[in-house]
Amino acid sequence: MLERLAKLEENIARLREFRRTRTPERLQEDPFEEWALRYGLFESIQIVIDLACHLSARYNLGVSRSYAECIENLSRHDHLDRDLARRLVAAIGLRNLLIHEYVTIETDRLFGFLDHLEDFSDFVRQIKTLL
Repeated sequence: MLERLAKLEENIARLREFRRTRTPERLQEDPFEEWALRYGLFESIQIVIDLACHLSARYNLGVSRSYAECIENLSRHDHLDRDLARRLVAAIGLRNLLIHEYVTIETDRLFGFLDHLEDFSDFVRQIKTLL
């Protein structure tokens, strides 16, 4: 689990650099850039899911029938701030859109998710004591 946490921290740093050096227009011009952003966001959200579900099961925080319930279990037992848990559950919705491609996500909107990287950092800080 510590390796997954380290990978998430690495992803956060890379996504911050991506945000600093890219523009939505660049994503529209270069499909590889958009793919990189999609994959970086997807992988980061998936790591949050993996860690949350692992910790929920490890500490017997409740039965989880969905990824969202893993996050909610951590929050219900005061391992995650409730507002952060709400935002992470919303991120799971983004992950589902990215992986299943139910709808096309506009480039500007996709790029806008980079404004929420602090949610990943907050997750890391709040769950480190459980690892």
